[in-house]
Amino acid sequence: MSDQQTINISIFDKEYQVSCQQDEIQALRDSAYYLDSKMREIKANGSVLGLDRLAVMAALNIANEYLAVEQQKKILLSQSDNQNSQTRVKLDAAISRLKSII
Repeated sequence: MSDQQTINISIFDKEYQVSCQQDEIQALRDSAYYLDSKMREIKANGSVLGLDRLAVMAALNIANEYLAVEQQKKILLSQSDNQNSQTRVKLDAAISRLKSII
């Protein structure tokens, strides 16, 4: 059974009907709002003409933000893995010392 629902979203003063799962409606609305605000920000800061070009510039900015966050996540995961490895080595050494005492 499909929980598909069609909702109306507005992006840069244009209405779109989009179908999505019931539990994804708020995420879709949030995404549309974010895209709309990015397009308005680009329009306010420059002389981008045409809705298509504006949408592409917004998509590029959003993709850049996404990739920067993904790169930061990779760095943080790597640092976390390194810290876990160091902690594991320290614990193994402590366990070995305890075993030699007992």
